[in-house]
Amino acid sequence: MIRTRFAPSPTGYMHIGNLRTALYEYLIAKSQNGRFILRIEDTDQKRYVEGATDIIYSTLKRVGMNWDEGPDIGGDFGPYVQSQRKNIYTEYAHKLVELGGAHYCFCSQTEADEQKDEEQNIKFQDPCKLIPLDEAKKRIAAGEPYVIRQTIRKKGTSVFKDVVYGEIEIDYDELDEGVLLKSDGMPTYNFANVVDDHLMEITHVVRGNEYISSTPKYNLIYEDFGWEPPVYVHVPQVMKDAQHKLSKRNGDASFQDLVAKGYLPEAILNYIALLGWNPGTEQEIFSLEELKQVFSMERLNKSPAIFDIAKLTWMNGCYIRALSPQDFHKLAIPYYEKAFTHPLNLEFLSTVLQPRVETLADIVTQTDFLEKLPDYDVSLFQNKKMKTDEAIAKASLEKALPVISAVEEWSNEALFVALKQLAETEGLKNGQVLYPVRIALSGKETTPGGATELAVILGKDETLNRIKQALAKLA
Repeated sequence: MIRTRFAPSPTGYMHIGNLRTALYEYLIAKSQNGRFILRIEDTDQKRYVEGATDIIYSTLKRVGMNWDEGPDIGGDFGPYVQSQRKNIYTEYAHKLVELGGAHYCFCSQTEADEQKDEEQNIKFQDPCKLIPLDEAKKRIAAGEPYVIRQTIRKKGTSVFKDVVYGEIEIDYDELDEGVLLKSDGMPTYNFANVVDDHLMEITHVVRGNEYISSTPKYNLIYEDFGWEPPVYVHVPQVMKDAQHKLSKRNGDASFQDLVAKGYLPEAILNYIALLGWNPGTEQEIFSLEELKQVFSMERLNKSPAIFDIAKLTWMNGCYIRALSPQDFHKLAIPYYEKAFTHPLNLEFLSTVLQPRVETLADIVTQTDFLEKLPDYDVSLFQNKKMKTDEAIAKASLEKALPVISAVEEWSNEALFVALKQLAETEGLKNGQVLYPVRIALSGKETTPGGATELAVILGKDETLNRIKQALAKLA
């Protein structure tokens, strides 16, 4: 059975790259009737952020990626939190020393750092690996602090296969003999992942291509223990542009940031699925269920994916327009509560806005004039296309005021018929009546709806009041 795992560190919000990794892990499993496992990698306690694990849970649930095994629901391969597996790592680290794949190191971190020079590719040459095992054990028994470092014994070239990049070759001389078990008994990422992936029977591992260079070190551990390595799926990083990768540290949006800006979780998930994968067709809009049906690892790309906020915004607009009117209105309510303090016809406002907004945050920016009429200039009434100027606008509004006041059924249809009849009676084009009314009601050149739609939203009293204010400006 296919078994994949998403193993995030609880260090804050869900980055877009992390969510994409989770999605690909999920799709690899679910497209082949496999199991998707959630594992929390919290061995780096210095980076741990309180509440971050709950963010991981809520994010995955919000986009519909439910896990089959994990810290909260258990499973046959737990515990699923690395800090709870400390004894397991200790056992296997010492066992690896006995197998010759690692050694005890008594050097301080300062000594190791002083030897290394990453710019000149000078790696730490650990003198401790020459210490006989019996002597090392005596020093440990005497209470001397130590770490366990990997021992790179092989020479020549490591060759391994990757689903995305094919056959990869890396010289063993390029590998650093890194720490596997720290002096506090906690494992490093490199070691804990190998042990956990084997014990949890993980078959496929998805990670960023920055880990390709470390893969031979993982494979040596698998080889020393006599374990079968997983299928590797290294994916290109998500980039901000051609030179810079997407990074929360640089102020780039996380999943939570995008949701706060009015993007729908379903649209975000759909978009990031296409950041490094293509279906081989022209289709771009996919539900999670549809992705499970069409996803294949073979269609993952080698080239870096550029995060295009304009494309995400377009896609989000498609999702908003596909919502039922009731669902859109429900999502819009919190934005209305932020924007308006006086009563408006909000249900009708939702019908006007839904075809016109691309993010939910657009609701606030497109309707700011409904709360308070801006102090606009009368030059707005001039419009060559509508064949209006200030004089025509003033005359139209003077005639429209009693007509609108007389409308009993306050609806878009009734108002439109009344103003259209006014235009016909006065020998004017519809726009010469409707355009001045719209400017009077909004004080803006562009609005989410037409004159009669705005009137329905504002209500009769506010509509008449704003037309009177416009006439005062034009006097």
